[in-house]
Amino acid sequence: MCKFNVKLIPATAYLIFLIQGCNPDHSRLMNDTELITGIDGFISEWHQSAANSDHTKYIGAMAVDGIYIGTDATELWTTKEFGEWSKPYFDKKRGWNLVKLDRHIYLGADKRTAWFDELLDTGMGLCRGSGVVQKVNGNWQICQYVLSPTIPNELISQVKSLKSSRDSIIINALKSKP
Repeated sequence: MCKFNVKLIPATAYLIFLIQGCNPDHSRLMNDTELITGIDGFISEWHQSAANSDHTKYIGAMAVDGIYIGTDATELWTTKEFGEWSKPYFDKKRGWNLVKLDRHIYLGADKRTAWFDELLDTGMGLCRGSGVVQKVNGNWQICQYVLSPTIPNELISQVKSLKSSRDSIIINALKSKP
């Protein structure tokens, strides 16, 4: 007959739970969840700073060599250019309110780079945003952001017709570049 010390049961149970908590997959999952939550909050704060017309905080969240791609085909800006373009709107308290409806965040293997896509309620209607963030000196920065209005597939031909003359000008200009 086996004998065991009843007093060792709580200590043994504690040790088993402690060892399970040290499982690398479990802790990696917890760290990923924390990282994703932090990135989600960072992106939401970035959007909120635009809604609050806080230009310093808004542009400050972008990487120095970042890129902002707007809804118009001509809107491809460096952080500096985008800062200069947007400042007059913020100075007049006419920032924009992009409200997150849905967001997906994907971590790179290094855990210092992530990319995301989001659906947003905006003054232009439903838009999709996507971007890349990178952790630099302990802080997340937006390296690239793309904002696009969504177009239901059944409305593409109507939208195409509405913008065809403008598209033709841009297409021809781009095709004529060396």
